[in-house]
Amino acid sequence: MPQLDPLRQRAGRITALLAAQYPGGGASAALCSLDARGAFQLLAAARLSAQCTDARVNLVTPGLFARYPTAEAMAAADLETVETLVHSCGFHHTKARDLIAMAQQLCQRHAGEVPSSMEDLTALRGVGRKIANLIRGDVFGLPAVVADTHVIRITNLLGLVNSSQPEKVEAQLRALLNPAQSNDFCHRCVLHGRAVCIARRPQCSACVLQAECETGKLT
Repeated sequence: MPQLDPLRQRAGRITALLAAQYPGGGASAALCSLDARGAFQLLAAARLSAQCTDARVNLVTPGLFARYPTAEAMAAADLETVETLVHSCGFHHTKARDLIAMAQQLCQRHAGEVPSSMEDLTALRGVGRKIANLIRGDVFGLPAVVADTHVIRITNLLGLVNSSQPEKVEAQLRALLNPAQSNDFCHRCVLHGRAVCIARRPQCSACVLQAECETGKLT
């Protein structure tokens, strides 16, 4: 990879360009595509979003959260009912079990509240580093790098990282990004990946990052 300081400077320019293209007032929650009220609902929605679109999750969660709005309510939920409610998100058996088990762990270990530490979050059923970083960034305002598929793909195309492994991408981006801007940067990569830098048909000529993009310069 290029030397760190020039790469960090370029990451700063890319961050600024994305912020101008997808303004959010510095509030990560305003950039998140998942509809949720509070930490538990965001945690549950994020678990449902695995191998499912956020748009589909947002169609499912109103009914789910109307019935089970809190960790306490979800912890006592009937498994078959939750499976029915989340069926259209795919992998509904696993996701329903995870939601109930996660809620029970929150009640048993954290008095029903969502914790802020990476260790506590990843100890919850169905929660990996991607979801944990989302919670840490959006709920607690902590520096976070959510290495989802859009972030991994776009930052590789930009030449900021050189790995397809989420944890390696997370570590490489942490070394480059301003910690206070890292969570919003990831949200904006997702928005950009859906609107412009679309997998298999990127619109490079319409991309605000083309001049900073190692791949875009070749088009």
